[in-house]
Amino acid sequence: MSNIGGDDGTEIENGKQELGIRSMLSNEVPYDEWTLLHVSGQRPSARYKHAAEVINEKLYVIGGSRYGRYISDIQVLNLVSSTWSGIKLNQNPNNDESNGRLQDMLPAIAGHSLIKWKDVLLVVAGNPKDSIDTVSVWTIDPTTDNCVAVKTSGKIPIARGGQSVTLVGSKLIMFGGEDNRRKVLNDIHILDLETMSWDAIETSKNTPGPRFDHTASSYEDRYLLIFGGSSHSACFSDLHILDLYTMDWSKAQVEGHVINPRAGHACIVVDGIMYIVGGGDNKSGAFETIKLNMSKLIWSVTTKVSQRHPLASEGLSLCLAEIDGVNFFIAFGGYNGKYHNEVFVLKPKPSGPLAPPRRILQSSAAAAAAASVTVAYALASVENEKVSSTQVTDKNANEIKSEKSSHNNIEFTMEKKLDQSILDDIRNANHRLVDELKELCNSHGELSMELESVQAQLESERSRCSKLELQVEDIKKKLESQHLIEAELEILRHGNSSSHDHPDAKMQKSGVWNWMSGAV
Repeated sequence: MSNIGGDDGTEIENGKQELGIRSMLSNEVPYDEWTLLHVSGQRPSARYKHAAEVINEKLYVIGGSRYGRYISDIQVLNLVSSTWSGIKLNQNPNNDESNGRLQDMLPAIAGHSLIKWKDVLLVVAGNPKDSIDTVSVWTIDPTTDNCVAVKTSGKIPIARGGQSVTLVGSKLIMFGGEDNRRKVLNDIHILDLETMSWDAIETSKNTPGPRFDHTASSYEDRYLLIFGGSSHSACFSDLHILDLYTMDWSKAQVEGHVINPRAGHACIVVDGIMYIVGGGDNKSGAFETIKLNMSKLIWSVTTKVSQRHPLASEGLSLCLAEIDGVNFFIAFGGYNGKYHNEVFVLKPKPSGPLAPPRRILQSSAAAAAAASVTVAYALASVENEKVSSTQVTDKNANEIKSEKSSHNNIEFTMEKKLDQSILDDIRNANHRLVDELKELCNSHGELSMELESVQAQLESERSRCSKLELQVEDIKKKLESQHLIEAELEILRHGNSSSHDHPDAKMQKSGVWNWMSGAV
């Protein structure tokens, strides 16, 4: 890992001075490697569960949590000069309070989402300092620093934090989260940004389990991909896909690198590649920066950091910035036993030509079959054209014969490619089945060992219970003999009491003995 810039955001090397993030534009700076950015100005306090977004070459960091306290400030990093500064929001003077007072000024908040929409920033949901009943939405205008609480309508969802909010067209899609009563959710709500109206969406039965601190991203404005997250008892590494046309869920069959469960990670999408940074499983932080080819559903590792690195944290933020036509990832904050406020930058390696968009919920074999039907239809059309051309002159007939031979070659080549594609899909499916079978065998072996262990424990408990039963019987016998002893003792006590009730008899007996002895 390298550092760029000095404390004033510059670096002097070989007599050349470079400013801020622009120093990473050099070809000497490697791709896919995280770099610590030295900044100037008053740094924000360390935090996690904040929200961040880039607009106008500035990184906006809003809210967050630190030592259990919610944060209300807004910090801005100028990415060109690498300088931090704080801003103070202005309350909208045109606020309409006729239908009840709206809280314009943004409260201290954590677990919220920040979305760039046109020329403004939208703060959505989250856990404010003062509990609320439903999801709130605020807009922040970066040019005027005005903050407005947006009045929404429709089926407004209950308040929550740790949800995902994804911009698809002119709509925000919100999934999951944790409500004020710590109930973990898996519902879908959509906010139309043109009308500011909420709608609750009914989906298929294959809905992902309730979760929070997950990530969501869209692909081709049709598919919503949900990755990771946690419940109160476990973290996840699964990937679920929602078809926004049919509202059907599907659990993705992914390939490539095996991904560890994680929550509190951050996500960003560039050119059909979904990048995941940070997160953890309540035991350790995730130190790998991973990526998913969204068209092929293949995981791979981009880069790694050390296990105690600030990027191996939960609750960090990740944003995309474009400087002079070059993409950069900007990561900030997080918690891994320590709160962080460093800024890290990565220049992703440009991806090669991507596969054309395809319906990712559809299997490759089905796609190949559909392509085969399309090709067959096209070939049939060509054949019809050739039949209609048989009435031309002999010269044209020879040309048609030559064209037919050419089309036959094309048809054979395309059929061969389709057959090979289908064969590859079948092989891949067989490999997946073999892997699943191995996994089932391993699970069966583990369950068998666990069963044997439980049976051994059960036998031990039975033996212990038998010994306890014998001890109980022995104690019962001792108790019975104890009752007999108590009865005899009671009789003796009763006899002793009777002797004390006749003192004159003792005195008379004493007098007779005295008389007989001549004492009287």
